[in-house]
Amino acid sequence: MLSSLHHTQVAVPKGAEDISRAYYVGVLGMTELPKPPVLAARGGCWFAAGGLEIHTGVEEPFVPARKAHPGILVTDIDQLSAALTAAGHEYTWDTSIPDRRRLHTFDPHGNRLEFIQE
Repeated sequence: MLSSLHHTQVAVPKGAEDISRAYYVGVLGMTELPKPPVLAARGGCWFAAGGLEIHTGVEEPFVPARKAHPGILVTDIDQLSAALTAAGHEYTWDTSIPDRRRLHTFDPHGNRLEFIQE
């Protein structure tokens, strides 16, 4: 019945589109997708890479997700960590699961993201 995840949404404050673009496109290398006009009027952005979409949605009052997070598979976690470092974003390696390379970081809005080596 279920087949795959289409997208995940993270909350952002009102007017955060340019900050979101700088991170999701500029740092993570995603592509921005056009939003349907009725949804674009609400604010936020949609981004895609591979088969993954991340949607940012305006939430007021804004509270970032500090524990809940998407788990995102990556083809080269070392390249990702280098991009995060070059852009000045902190991250932590998580070695609590044997034989699984993964790291945790926060987007510029404070939402937690987990990246896992394929």
